[in-house]
Amino acid sequence: MSNEAEGYDAPRALLTLYDEALPSVYGYFVRRCPDRATAEDLTSETFLAAMDAARKASPPPINVPWLIGVARHKLADHYRRRHDRFTDPVAEVPEPDGEDRWDAEVDRIVAESVLARLPEHHRTVLALRYMDDRSVPECAELIGRTVHATEALLVRARRAFKKHYPEGGAR
Repeated sequence: MSNEAEGYDAPRALLTLYDEALPSVYGYFVRRCPDRATAEDLTSETFLAAMDAARKASPPPINVPWLIGVARHKLADHYRRRHDRFTDPVAEVPEPDGEDRWDAEVDRIVAESVLARLPEHHRTVLALRYMDDRSVPECAELIGRTVHATEALLVRARRAFKKHYPEGGAR
């Protein structure tokens, strides 16, 4: 049975959710983009894509976790579109400033790679908890689970992450 047959008005649901969802979607981008203009553009793209999806004959359920999923795809598309990401030459090698950031940067790259290989529900809960710095109750609300179920999911997600993380990695 389709959502329309049940009386579900997805475009109206999205408009109703907009004020509540905007800070979460924009916050997702602002922590992951080099500047606010890019975060604002990607936020707009996310809501436009959501409205397009909401107008389909069988629209998805419109909620904040679904919007964050759309946002993840928009961010990935943005970085795929950037042709200049590896073409900026380094003017000169920066001098060490007392702390070696190389290990931290390598750990970040490896962690992102491991995260990308995890199932979506593990990626989502780990990103919300550790990248977005959300509390467990906030994560639970955003993914539509109980706090207890979210804590259990976090345990499983961390275990899966550690299993795939190379030896000698995360400090």
